[in-house]
Amino acid sequence: MKLGDLPPEQIGVRCSIVRGGSSKGIFFLEHDLPPAGGERDALLKRIMGTPDIMQIDGLGGGNLLRSKMAIIAPSARDGVDIDYTFAQVELDRDVIDYSGNCGNISAGVGPFAIDAGLVRAVSPVTEVRIYNTNTDKVLVAQVPVAHGRARVVGDLTIAGVPGTGAEIVMDYRHSLGAKTGKMLPTGQRTEWLRLESGKDLEVTICDVANTAVFVRAQEIGLRGDELPIEIDDNAATVRLLHEIRGKAAQRIGFTSDWRNVDTDSPLLPFVVFVSPPSSYVAHSGAAVSAQDMDLKARLVFMNRLHTAMAGTGSMCIAAASRVPGSIVQQAVRAPAPDRKLSIGHPNGVMHVVVETTAADTVDGVRFDRLGFSRTARKIMDGTVYVPCGEL
Repeated sequence: MKLGDLPPEQIGVRCSIVRGGSSKGIFFLEHDLPPAGGERDALLKRIMGTPDIMQIDGLGGGNLLRSKMAIIAPSARDGVDIDYTFAQVELDRDVIDYSGNCGNISAGVGPFAIDAGLVRAVSPVTEVRIYNTNTDKVLVAQVPVAHGRARVVGDLTIAGVPGTGAEIVMDYRHSLGAKTGKMLPTGQRTEWLRLESGKDLEVTICDVANTAVFVRAQEIGLRGDELPIEIDDNAATVRLLHEIRGKAAQRIGFTSDWRNVDTDSPLLPFVVFVSPPSSYVAHSGAAVSAQDMDLKARLVFMNRLHTAMAGTGSMCIAAASRVPGSIVQQAVRAPAPDRKLSIGHPNGVMHVVVETTAADTVDGVRFDRLGFSRTARKIMDGTVYVPCGEL
């Protein structure tokens, strides 16, 4: 038998590596993948190199912010250009989660679709309407273009990303009630969770872009300016945050037993602990001034502290900051800033747009604008290979 007659030992799949905001993901055209289901899941996890904390035999970067995927297809929905499915792949557990969206990765979807020829480029800015299958919501990306392609060069800086890039404006106004259908899933601006220790903890559960449970940092023994190593290496704190997440998930029906939240709902809800502004040293070593922020926030997902700030997390924080009496609103510098919010996170400050009008509703507010600016850049186009016998 000739070598050329032997069956191939690996299969190849087209993909791109794209940095969106302060995350990095593997982007696929949906028609290059198997249909949604077990075969696709097995392929995507093997592409990343999961389960393995280092992801050494795949494209994953051994970090949750670099273990993300986006699946893109033209949309058949009226008024929508692109269907986009986000996948979060775990590191050391054999898990792939589709329950939520990633705001940073979503910033790369518009440019990717334009460059792939799925959306016609219109200079100087192309509006891309994106249906996120995970949350059943429409996002709108304003993508700068030149010469028929998404622009990369610009003067926007974002914390956690070196250099500058072209500004992509993401509109999340239509993402209220992303997973539960309500901005306040329980109809309460604040409520109480009973911990196993017997302590009652006041929280706000909010569902905008992704679902999050908010708690005051000081109420769980934290300062509010912690860096990832201080949280991730503290087993007692991780257990407490896991319990808060699980009990919030049980409260809103994501799991029937809070102890099973990592299996039943690996990604959501996020846990976000907030505190008033103060100066601190960022993950990068840079000094962050209290004067540059309206509050501090630390976001925990998959039991690890985000090294910066999730884009969807920033939208949920911004929305909750306008709900009178919420845990987030109480942490914001007084008087509350008009039309914007600046969030101090582990790697600097993120600025978001939030414009509201008072409303006679449970949450007490209507959103006129809700969004943020990101940069994105395609890093590579190519083919990823996976051993045939492992699928």
